[in-house]
Amino acid sequence: MATWEEYLATQQANDGVQFTWNMWPHSRVDAQRLVVPLTCFFTPLKERPLTEVTQPPLEYDPVLCQKASCKAILNPLCAVDFRAKIWMCPFCNNRNPFPAHYAAIAEDNRPPELYPQFTTIEYTLRKATTMPPIFVFVVDTCMTQEELKSLKECLQTALSLLPADALVGLITFGRMVQLHELNTQGISRSYVFKGTKEVTAKQIKDVLASGMARPMAPGAGAAPGAPGAPMAPMGGAPLGGPGPVGAPRGPPGPGAPGAQPQGPVQHAPANKFLQPISECDDSINDLIDQISVDRWPIPQGHRPLRATGAALAVAVTLLESCFPSTGGRIMSFIGGACTHGPGAVVGEELKNPIRSWNSIKEDNAPFMKKANKFYDGLAARVVKNGHAVDVYSCALDQTGLLEMKNLFNSSGGHVVMGDSFNSSLFKQTYQRSFDKDAAGNLKMGFNATMEVKVGAGLKIEGVLGCCASGNVRNANVSDQEMGIGGTCQWKFGAISPRTTIGVVFEIAAQHGSAIPQGGRGMVQFVTQYQHADGRKRIRVTTTCRSWADMATQQPNIAYGFDQEAGAVAVARLASFRASNENDTPEALRWLDRSLIRLCQKFGEYSKDDPNSFRLSDKFSLFPQFMFHLRRSQFLQVFNNSPDETAYYRHILFSENVLESTTMIQPVLFSYSFNGPPEPVLLDTSSILQDRILLMDDYFHVLIYHGQTIAQWRKQNFQENPQYASFKQLLEAPVADATSILQERFPMPRYIVTEHEGSQARFLLSKVNPSLTHNNPYANEAGSAVFTDDVSLQVFMEHLKKLASSSST
Repeated sequence: MATWEEYLATQQANDGVQFTWNMWPHSRVDAQRLVVPLTCFFTPLKERPLTEVTQPPLEYDPVLCQKASCKAILNPLCAVDFRAKIWMCPFCNNRNPFPAHYAAIAEDNRPPELYPQFTTIEYTLRKATTMPPIFVFVVDTCMTQEELKSLKECLQTALSLLPADALVGLITFGRMVQLHELNTQGISRSYVFKGTKEVTAKQIKDVLASGMARPMAPGAGAAPGAPGAPMAPMGGAPLGGPGPVGAPRGPPGPGAPGAQPQGPVQHAPANKFLQPISECDDSINDLIDQISVDRWPIPQGHRPLRATGAALAVAVTLLESCFPSTGGRIMSFIGGACTHGPGAVVGEELKNPIRSWNSIKEDNAPFMKKANKFYDGLAARVVKNGHAVDVYSCALDQTGLLEMKNLFNSSGGHVVMGDSFNSSLFKQTYQRSFDKDAAGNLKMGFNATMEVKVGAGLKIEGVLGCCASGNVRNANVSDQEMGIGGTCQWKFGAISPRTTIGVVFEIAAQHGSAIPQGGRGMVQFVTQYQHADGRKRIRVTTTCRSWADMATQQPNIAYGFDQEAGAVAVARLASFRASNENDTPEALRWLDRSLIRLCQKFGEYSKDDPNSFRLSDKFSLFPQFMFHLRRSQFLQVFNNSPDETAYYRHILFSENVLESTTMIQPVLFSYSFNGPPEPVLLDTSSILQDRILLMDDYFHVLIYHGQTIAQWRKQNFQENPQYASFKQLLEAPVADATSILQERFPMPRYIVTEHEGSQARFLLSKVNPSLTHNNPYANEAGSAVFTDDVSLQVFMEHLKKLASSSST
């Protein structure tokens, strides 16, 4: 019989389910006294461990509860009467007959969805439309020749990793936006749109319809420079003279690009801009080879004219017109800030810098409000059509991620922020986004929706994650919203095995209501998505927890607290408040108040005696997490650009609990001659002369050589066979760092530094400053840090004082 901890660990590993509280109070008042909200971190496409038995997707539709307001799916937690062929829904207690094809079921002949070990089960829908995934590449050409060459090589590598039936399209942009035709015979053609205006659906439909109405001859072009005019790409001469471009002859018919589908479509309609790789492989590779740096002259002291917003609008409108509600990704590669047309985030002149946190605070960011409105409008259209936007931003300055954040946050797209397209960080991260499973399918889902069903006593307040509201409200939706609320269903344009969301629940029962003997709180997650093979799948995860009476079972409730999950829930909530209300100081005050209340509730102490304060093992690490969270890049915008903050918060809202705790409180390992590698405190006392430290804060993997080690290394002792042990010591952290770099997405920045090295600042900014320039003799060991930040010890002293005070 598995212990409770083993059961929770198994559910976390197999189902991707992790609750902040694993035993629930049965009244709303008691739940509010817990301080940390009841939150479930759920990974919809969690990959089952290789050591566990895996059930292949079932090739039939799931069995639903017949109660119209419930529709929960058959699962192992249902009570089943095998004789009467009836199952009882644990969510609404409705008795449901099994369908006719379940007539042979018995106690010893159960269908897979009733096996106790398969609390997560997947179905492949037979009647659903099968469509290949769609990838539209949006490429910035306002960069150096070297950068563009590296990017083109990465794009061509990516094409070789896509399935043969995947549809691909290509858009390039500089001052103008070019939409490229694929598979043209003997000549390259592109349609040029002005970068100063947002393309309309009618323009795209006219361009699409022109090609559908009659084939385009090289001499039958539109007026040069007109929207939709075919041109030789890369600044070549226009193809043909003036005249209309094959004007549309009436609305497109069913199944044609631009038409709403009239029924299940098994094959992609003919389209000159989006074609299967198997048919246009040579064509699109040739087009990528021909991409050159934007030729529009850049005056001295000016930025390039970059129409990022207009290019994204063309991509969004193209997919919206051709493939609404079909899985598709817009992969944008941006080498600088948008300076031209809709979505511009900075002016053309270099003397006017891009907005900073200080200028935003002083309301001195003239482009921001208009750009936000533009990108938010694009994001709403992307979400409505089930598409996703990925942003690969590589530049030394900001590129406008803050304004674009809703494009990738609400659609579930990837964000990668780097310095150069020629860096290994970008190249390996981009290649890793096309990882495949054992069956050779891409590890990504498209156009997903996730619905949460709850049993009696629970309501849904909202989710904290990278998704958008599905606007489906029912009786189980709470009036109180936390995060993205007011619905029981959420949409993801793209979803991966990493995608983790936090679902916040409300205990709905009134104080004093009775708990059913042995009653359980039920939760079911139903995720429908388009698999990489083009088929629709439904994944169902069902879980439960026990109810408890706070008056008599508070120790049991406290024992069920998961402090790592609790820390991540508070981190996401604080970041959500800071981001949406643009008020970091208020988010910090809320965090401090919450920590004090939690310590007052679950700490052991005598009133007004700080020295008597104690926390149990289940809560002992929580204040430490909060200390590091207060200092983290999620809540401290000082020394971080607005783009960096938007990027960091996006990753926090995407990753699972384990990775998120690494972001909040980095892990530090020590390597020395005294023994094998060991974890050490994230403290200045750990920085010793004869040690090598490996720090992992998720975004950076850093190797730090102590003063003595650095001197030996400079003298090349490792090259001398007599000092083979020193060479092994130097190699050990490198091997461990490499294994971290190979597994993580996005790939972290790899740093090797030493005592008094310029990049040692990444380590010194993270460690607890127990030894500073203000108290250099507080501890004989360790390295002093120049900072005015309080140490963890001082923080804990104040916390104990406030928590035990009778006046707070």
